[in-house]
Amino acid sequence: MKQDSLKGWFKSGAPGVWISGGAVAMAVIMTLGLLAVIAVRGLGHFWPADLIQATYKVPGQADVVIVGEVVQKEEVPRVRLKDAGLPVPENGPEFMTRELVKVGNRDLNGSDFTWLVGDWLVDQRRPADLMALERREWGNFYGYLVSVKEQGRVVASGPSAWNELQARLKRADALNDQLVSLEKKDIGSINHGLERLRLHSRKLELQGKLDAAAQADIEAERAELTSRYKTIEERLTELHQAFARDSLVARDGSGRQVEINLSKVVHAIQPNNMSTLAKLGAYFSKVWEFLSDDPREANTEGGIFPAIFGTVMMTLIMAVIVTPFGVLAAVYLREYARQGPVTRLIRIAVNNLAGVPAIVYGVFGLGFFVYVLGGSIDRLFFPESLPAPTLGTPGLLWASLTLALLAVPVVIVATEEGLARIPRTVREGSLALGATKAETLWKIVLPMASPAMMTGMILAVARAAGEVAPLMLVGVVKLAPSLPVDGNYPYLHLDQKIMHLGFHIYDVGFQSPNVEAARPLVYATALLLVLVIATLNLSAVWIRNHLREKYKALDS
Repeated sequence: MKQDSLKGWFKSGAPGVWISGGAVAMAVIMTLGLLAVIAVRGLGHFWPADLIQATYKVPGQADVVIVGEVVQKEEVPRVRLKDAGLPVPENGPEFMTRELVKVGNRDLNGSDFTWLVGDWLVDQRRPADLMALERREWGNFYGYLVSVKEQGRVVASGPSAWNELQARLKRADALNDQLVSLEKKDIGSINHGLERLRLHSRKLELQGKLDAAAQADIEAERAELTSRYKTIEERLTELHQAFARDSLVARDGSGRQVEINLSKVVHAIQPNNMSTLAKLGAYFSKVWEFLSDDPREANTEGGIFPAIFGTVMMTLIMAVIVTPFGVLAAVYLREYARQGPVTRLIRIAVNNLAGVPAIVYGVFGLGFFVYVLGGSIDRLFFPESLPAPTLGTPGLLWASLTLALLAVPVVIVATEEGLARIPRTVREGSLALGATKAETLWKIVLPMASPAMMTGMILAVARAAGEVAPLMLVGVVKLAPSLPVDGNYPYLHLDQKIMHLGFHIYDVGFQSPNVEAARPLVYATALLLVLVIATLNLSAVWIRNHLREKYKALDS
């Protein structure tokens, strides 16, 4: 009886339902677990951790004072430490603690991370006046504030020096913002104008129209730009002098003193003396800096805003390009082409294109888009720039086109499936009422198939936004702090190289000279890339659901 009920249970399909449900639950748990690990390791990097001061007592060696931040702890076999050349006692414990400490002060120590044996770190304490300086170069500095100087003269020392330092750092930040604005916007605009004049002069020369009147006009405009540049240069000199006015004197754990100009300091905090609320404010400030600033220190410090902007811009341009071409191809194959061997062969080719490795698209984009198409456009429309390329070099346009080529099979397949689901009676009813085939297609069929088109675009964005290999060949670079959108005509510079979150992860994770400093940024950037792709996809999903509800009555 039990055997019959068991057979009936299997025949009912319930085991398949449970297995499918379990597989889905496992996939969701694994995905959420992966995101949780990435989020904890990435976002935890921005928390202002407490600093320690301890004495490092290595048997048989002089004691060393260690100041820094404990990043990681692990238990390792005693034999492993002995094999590394450390003076580990023979009769010691089987396992010993090893700690990764960020000691900073790379300009003094040569390296800002070091592994230490935790059992040899004694007299650990957390002094309230121990400070952490985030610098624009040479990484963090950990130590004690001795004094604050103005033009070499001490203006504050002792307990009052900290408040004086914070006030002068605010002034330095304001001056730095003015410097960045002048260098990026004003001087960038002048350089763009000078380059435009040079190209215009060269173009007139090639056309044989560079007469005395044209030269006089060009020289007058160049003189005006040069005059503006001299004015800005004087302002820059004043700002640089004001920026370099203040400095601080700090002392590290060993007693060495160093003078640091405030123009080199980004933040100064005393984490051991901060409340939880103050640390929370510093945490969100660091997260915002990560999202909004330019990278520094070989991309291991600062922010990643150019990479965010480049990723979103390239993906949007790709979507604008791929959607009409994919939809037109699908409409032709489904609505107009004769269904025969040739059409079937085309569909097979489209499906096979979806499985071609991405790097192959990159090689094709470099060879055809950049060298052939871009080089031809340069010869036809930008001869005055030659031999320097304008579009005959990797850039935003070619990266977007390469991604569009990579994603167009996905859009074609999804749109064809949507067109195939529309009942034939809808088309026949429209034609019976006197509408032409084009009107039926434009006003009835395509609106009803729009959710399927959006599905194709969602899949295309999901695949293209995370690609890295082809982009390394057609326009993505390690560092491009200038955005492809600015106030200079034509405002959107499709020939400009860009940064990308995926390539940034590869560069920071595998090409960085400071691996330990780069590791948490890899996790943070990976989490951000997932969030950017999810945001783009959710926006497309919302549009698709809106269209589906709008045309549900027609579909029924």
